[in-house]
Amino acid sequence: ITLLFCLSTDADSTCPKDSNPLQLEPSEVIGEHGDEVIVNCTSSSEDHDGMYWINGDNRTDSQEDAAFFPYSVSLSDYNVTAECKIKVNSSECGKELGITIYKNPSMVNVYPTKHVKAMVEGEQYELHCDIHEVAPVQNLTVRWYKDSQLIHTDSFTDTIKTQVNMSSILTINISRGDSGVQFKCEAQLDFGPSGPVTPVLKKNTAFASLDAPEFKGNTTDLISVKEGDDVTLNCEAEGNPPPSFHWTRDGVNLMANTSNLSITQVMAGSVYTCTAHNYLGTPTKHIYVDVINTMAGPAVDMTTPAASLMEYVDFWMAGCPLILMPPEIVVRFGDPVSVNCTTSETDAQGMGWEAPSGGTGFEKGPTVTWMVESLENWYILAKCYITRNNGDQCQVMPSITLYKTPDLVSVTAPHDGPMVENTESKLICKITNVAPVQNLTVKWYKGNEVVWTETFKNLSVTPVNVTSTLKVTPTKEYDGARFKCDAELHLGPNGPEQIPATSSEPHVAVVNYKPLIKDCPDHYVGMENFRMDMVPFKAVGNPPPTLQWYYEGEPISAFQPLTRNHSGTYTLEVRNSLGKSNKPVHIEIEYSPSFSCNKHYEVKEHSELQPECKPKGNPIPDIKWFKDGKPWEKKPWTRRDNGNYSLEATNKYGTDFHKFHVNLFLLIVIWDSECIFQYAEGNPVPRVSWNYTSAPNVIKATGGSQESIVVTGATSTNAGVYICVATNKVGSVSRSFTLIMKGLFPLIWWLLIVLLIVLLLICLIIYCKRQTKHGQYNFVPNKPRDTCPQEHAGIPLTTKSNA
Repeated sequence: ITLLFCLSTDADSTCPKDSNPLQLEPSEVIGEHGDEVIVNCTSSSEDHDGMYWINGDNRTDSQEDAAFFPYSVSLSDYNVTAECKIKVNSSECGKELGITIYKNPSMVNVYPTKHVKAMVEGEQYELHCDIHEVAPVQNLTVRWYKDSQLIHTDSFTDTIKTQVNMSSILTINISRGDSGVQFKCEAQLDFGPSGPVTPVLKKNTAFASLDAPEFKGNTTDLISVKEGDDVTLNCEAEGNPPPSFHWTRDGVNLMANTSNLSITQVMAGSVYTCTAHNYLGTPTKHIYVDVINTMAGPAVDMTTPAASLMEYVDFWMAGCPLILMPPEIVVRFGDPVSVNCTTSETDAQGMGWEAPSGGTGFEKGPTVTWMVESLENWYILAKCYITRNNGDQCQVMPSITLYKTPDLVSVTAPHDGPMVENTESKLICKITNVAPVQNLTVKWYKGNEVVWTETFKNLSVTPVNVTSTLKVTPTKEYDGARFKCDAELHLGPNGPEQIPATSSEPHVAVVNYKPLIKDCPDHYVGMENFRMDMVPFKAVGNPPPTLQWYYEGEPISAFQPLTRNHSGTYTLEVRNSLGKSNKPVHIEIEYSPSFSCNKHYEVKEHSELQPECKPKGNPIPDIKWFKDGKPWEKKPWTRRDNGNYSLEATNKYGTDFHKFHVNLFLLIVIWDSECIFQYAEGNPVPRVSWNYTSAPNVIKATGGSQESIVVTGATSTNAGVYICVATNKVGSVSRSFTLIMKGLFPLIWWLLIVLLIVLLLICLIIYCKRQTKHGQYNFVPNKPRDTCPQEHAGIPLTTKSNA
């Protein structure tokens, strides 16, 4: 029983939610560990039984006459608490100070998970950023930069108050262009725009990029030289570590380990192979060398890089009586091929085909056919020749284009993490093992729209790997966009009508952008107990934003039910690491009608004032009056309107009723001069009194609320004016009577008195008419004037003497 009593006593002493008189200035403090802050606790109620502070287990003395109480709070303990309390009307209210204690990081360190001095192209690595001795970790933001470009932002959800050590991990892919790039980690405590600005701690680290060898673009696949000339073959390549080189000729090793190979005795139709090697890769380059016979004809320098196969072909075909069918061939690598060579020359020893993959014998003609079941030699220089009877020889060559579609087409981002709004980013399309690259077209798509097209000038005959880079400056609309690239071979009119494009898998872009509030109304109406989470809106942003509602500058819970007193302007704030957006919304709280009126009202007759009984409700309710259960129209009150009434209040949320009684105040006075008495009635019953000059023989008698005057043994001193006054809450009315003593005056005096009385009557009649005209009197006889019922003689005037 004692325990229940204590619990009930505590429950009764709790602070009413809406009547806490305490305010803290500031209401929240954000301070560095070891600082000290002053907080002022103010009470809006001066009538209280004492204010005091509680700091952990410590309590200050109570101040009973203070309206405010400043207090110094030390921030040397991460778990410090401070609460101001006040006792008001047997209740105890408290206001707790919001305290955030921070400590800036003491050190930031960056290192790779794998302890390497250089990173290998195409492999994935992890970088660690360690942040030492920081608090609170939920306000810590870590930003990663590649050189000066922000590539990743990290935050933490731990709610630890004390200082801790934290790590942020960045996963990176190293590409060839990343050699010497610097990665930077920045750590900073972020308390928003209203919080303190803390310093930024940062750490840089640089890594070399280890790259497999890659041949330079100016290397040539075909070299044509005159018989007897020297030639230098080029096999320049870049890589880290620098590559070593090795040469072979038709599969035979040559004693050469440089990028350039000088040849003094060129063997016609030979294929020289160069390999560039480091431990990351060994790419191979094939160079076909053709020796031109020094026959009569135009001089062409076939040793310069500008020399091409077409120049070579044109040189030998000039004036040669051979016709090829077809003269140009486009064939897939590994497919069969055949070409007929026909001559109209009759004076010829014979004709035939020469080709690395196998020719034909020397035949008489006039037609010889070159046929290969599977064309798998990228350096095909097939020649049809004819030898005349005089020993002269000429030859023609078909134009052969050998093609291969890509093995793989893929889209990657050079950097980990999402794109950032309004910051340039790159996407890379990798096309693997395609030939000939000069016939390749890469198309970039965003959705179904072509946004970039690229072609290539590389003259390589053999399959190569190429990349295409798309530069984009994303907006928030790019988030979720699907990018892909198509690799198409366009082989001209002699090629296949259509070679299907090789497409990459879609790359879905992820874009970080500042939050944006959409479809949020300026004004919203909700019923009582409405919550702010019911307001329709869309908040978009990446990273997904946090939401907070504010009312009168203070944060509120979106799930807190709102009462009828909470209409007003609320502000929605959405925030992420890139910024914030705000939207004010006016909230109108509506509710059903309700009465809080008296059950009894008093009104005056003829008054147009209605009882002060107005229902509460939003929208404003429609009101109907009823008297004794029947509809009643409002009008000036009369004596018949006494009674019981009810009001019905209705709006779209419901109906409420209220019953009450109306008591009508009125005052009615009837003066009857014939019977020489007055009669007064009213509600409440009027009180009748007399004003006169007192005398020993004048006796005042009281009956109920009325008074009567009795004069015994009247003398001249009793002569004069007697005034009768009837009074209740409505007001008062009066009438005067004059008492005259007979036989005491000569005739002249009687005449004067009669004249005076006449004048007084005239004045009285005028006065009464005026009073009647102004509505101040109401003379209503209850009985005919020919009778004077005794029950109406409330205050009789009785003559006791003839004097």
